[in-house]
Amino acid sequence: MKNIHCKMFGHDFRITRKVTNHVKEYKCKKCKKQFTTNVNGNIVELTTKSKEINDVLQLVHTKRTKSRASGNQSIENLLVFSH
Repeated sequence: MKNIHCKMFGHDFRITRKVTNHVKEYKCKKCKKQFTTNVNGNIVELTTKSKEINDVLQLVHTKRTKSRASGNQSIENLLVFSH
């Protein structure tokens, strides 16, 4: 009975995890299926392969954003001009 609602009216998505700024994982409130965004930005069903890809993508994204944040502080200190 849960799937009938989704077939007739569409899924009721809730964000369960933000992988990056553009890639997210979703779960349908009614049928409990999990989804994610693919390369083209379309919402597709979450498979074990796409779950692994999202895990690695999140790891790379967090490392990169942390290195950028620490790198910006040192650059800002170099660009201080005083007269």
